[in-house]
Amino acid sequence: MPLWDRFKESAQSMQTQLNAKKNDLKSGAFRDASMAMCALVAAADGSVDPAERQRVAALIGSNEVLQNFPAMDLQRRFEDYLNKLTADFDFGKVAILQEIGKVQKKPAEARAVIQIGIVIGGADGTFDKTEQAVVREACYAVGLNPAEFDL
Repeated sequence: MPLWDRFKESAQSMQTQLNAKKNDLKSGAFRDASMAMCALVAAADGSVDPAERQRVAALIGSNEVLQNFPAMDLQRRFEDYLNKLTADFDFGKVAILQEIGKVQKKPAEARAVIQIGIVIGGADGTFDKTEQAVVREACYAVGLNPAEFDL
């Protein structure tokens, strides 16, 4: 099976796992870490073009697990994190990884945040090396082994 097909299957499986845990994923820390992860993946290459911003925003709005939270609140948080990254990518990335790290003490939330990053990263048909690298860094921020997610 080609690598992309395996990845697509894995991303679908992760989304199914996320949906199964939807009722456990309602904390503010999870919400914030998820939006931070979405922004980090969207800006993984150091920039965010308007089409990419729109695509990720649409994915956030349609993700069943994230529907636990008001859409406008999610959008505002996503935009705030993106603005940090576009203002100064390296400094913004440090702040965002710290935000993601706040779910470290709740393994189910930590895994869910990583899974959201992978689902968002692969939504455009490719999960490129820069996206994989930032999700791998997020794994370390929440104390999970990237190998658990084939990273």
